[in-house]
Amino acid sequence: MIRPARPRAAGLRAPLPMFLIAASLALSTALGGCGAGKPAPGGANGKDRVPEVGYVVAQLGSAPLVTELTGRTAAYQTSEVRPQITGLIQQRLFAEGSLVRAGQTLYQIDARLFRAGSDQASAALTSAEAAASAAQARADRFKPLAEIEAVSQQDYVDAQAQARQATAAVAQARAALQTARINLRFTSVPAPITGRIGRSLFTQGALVTANQAEPLAVIQRLDPIYVDIQQSAAELLALRRALAKGGAAPTQAAVRLTLEDGSDYGLTGIVEFTEVTVDAGSGTVTLRARFPNPQNLLLPGMFVRARFAQSVEQSVFLIPQQALARDPRGNASVLVIGPGNIVEQRAVTALRTAGADWVVSSGLRAGERVIVEGTVAAKPGKPVKPVPAGAPQRIAAPVPGGADRQPK
Repeated sequence: MIRPARPRAAGLRAPLPMFLIAASLALSTALGGCGAGKPAPGGANGKDRVPEVGYVVAQLGSAPLVTELTGRTAAYQTSEVRPQITGLIQQRLFAEGSLVRAGQTLYQIDARLFRAGSDQASAALTSAEAAASAAQARADRFKPLAEIEAVSQQDYVDAQAQARQATAAVAQARAALQTARINLRFTSVPAPITGRIGRSLFTQGALVTANQAEPLAVIQRLDPIYVDIQQSAAELLALRRALAKGGAAPTQAAVRLTLEDGSDYGLTGIVEFTEVTVDAGSGTVTLRARFPNPQNLLLPGMFVRARFAQSVEQSVFLIPQQALARDPRGNASVLVIGPGNIVEQRAVTALRTAGADWVVSSGLRAGERVIVEGTVAAKPGKPVKPVPAGAPQRIAAPVPGGADRQPK
């Protein structure tokens, strides 16, 4: 009895025949066997690529020894305005905080007594000159009479002595008149220097004396301005020893300032001199630099930081900072391309930087190639492909389907 076939449910596929399943398994096995003969890209049996690195040639040169020290500003000139006579102040003829010129009248002191003294000295001089003229005339008349013995020789000698005394009295009176006139001029108190004047410590109507302790005002010249820099005696001693050995050369480089707010001053100065004594309290030596100050931005007493080169270190190598590495102990080393383009690790001495470079004082030889690009891929004892630093590196595009597949 033959049963009718059941209808298939919608959405269900019929099972594959057994011979098709076997054929699929055989084909997968064959394809897997074909790919097993080639190693995976980068595998142990593949050929390692030689990394490309950029290098610079080590050359002997010089590097300035830049020092950064603290300092304080000081006025280029400072003058205390003081009275030379005793009297009452009648007028103050300047504005506090303004710029005054040398010779400008600042204070006016009551001059009546000194004008009278000048007039009295002038009259005394006139009287002395008249007396001297009479005494000289008498001595002149006695001279021929003494020759003919009409008068005694003693009278002639006395007449000559009186004439000389009268001449001396004229000189004394003339000096007294000069002193009186000087005191009269002192009633106008002038500015000794050109500069910025501070506040007035005495007002109109105040009594001032010639030997008082306080000045009337203080004038300071601020353009140019000094910066007193403090350096430890030990650092200065090390610098002088380096100069004496010839490892460094003296220089007079520009000094730059960093202000209290961290900004750069902009204008540069020069170191003028170094003190010859060491401060017993702080153990420092003062270096004085001079700066232009046309805008009066720097005021006396400001705290600043100064950067300048005290010497130039000779026979050193300047190596880019990315070329140098340090171990956990702080020892510095660089990678050098040796014979056969084999990488060598070289220990060097680099204690400071100069701009974007390390200053290497030992461990390198002139003409050696130092790796500065591709240092991660370069390994000591392994070959590399060197190119000058900054040259574009050639990177091959990946081959579709795998790096080891070759086009047929």
